[in-house]
Amino acid sequence: MPGRFVTRFAPSPTGLLHLGHVFSALTAWEGAQGAGGDCLLRIEDTDQARARPEYEAAIYEDLAWLGLNWPEPVWRQSERLDIYAAALERLGQMGVTYPCRCTRADIRAALSAPQEGAEHLSPDGAVYPGTCRGRALADCGPGDAIRLDLERALALLGGQTLIWRETGRAHAGTHTVDPDIMRRQIGDVVLGRKDIGAAAYHLSVVVDDAAQGVTHVIRGEDLFEATPIHRLLQALLELPVPVYHHHVLIRDAEGKRLAKRNDACAIRTYREAGRTPEEVKRMMKGEGL
Repeated sequence: MPGRFVTRFAPSPTGLLHLGHVFSALTAWEGAQGAGGDCLLRIEDTDQARARPEYEAAIYEDLAWLGLNWPEPVWRQSERLDIYAAALERLGQMGVTYPCRCTRADIRAALSAPQEGAEHLSPDGAVYPGTCRGRALADCGPGDAIRLDLERALALLGGQTLIWRETGRAHAGTHTVDPDIMRRQIGDVVLGRKDIGAAAYHLSVVVDDAAQGVTHVIRGEDLFEATPIHRLLQALLELPVPVYHHHVLIRDAEGKRLAKRNDACAIRTYREAGRTPEEVKRMMKGEGL
């Protein structure tokens, strides 16, 4: 149906769902229900080193226990590696990617050099210092990462003004991608691995949202700073631009955002303690959308 509201909840099966996941799932699901649209479930399992079948099974169990339902079939990113490989290939043909052999230790060492200046933390951690920038894709070796050449990407777009609309409470309004801020605070992010077709989050999420017809991306505000990357990739790959909604994060008593290692806040813990779905949902009230 033209104009139908479509959003998604996209957890990674690398641990048990916690209260923060519930809040995100409910925010997306209730948003779709209120708009007469659909909320999709997508399993983001490209991190095969940490993904576990038992965690994926627990996702379905916990969501069903909460009374949430999803259109079938559910997409699993591990089944779409060829799609991501094609997107990486396309970007390579555009001349906006390069192979990188740097380890995390290499990057830390480069950033510690006095001439590199102060380190800034990007959505992916430290901004990459560009050690491998300029390497040809033909020189890509086993295990090399594929990075976006931000400067070439910006030049290819020829000064286009890239905007997106945000409806989340903290960032409501229209936002414009600032190239200078991207250079300072984001840099050449990793997009994937060419040798195995594995895509990093930034590329896979953009490709999948477009393929699934997602019109509204609802996710935690910790991902707000990654949105310029996604908007840039949408422009390069000529993909539609959804509306974004970055919601507040659920935090513990010390103000820290919940993590999967915090089993005390896992939905399974509440289930086993005899709590009802309604009680767990009520824990989310008062945080707002």
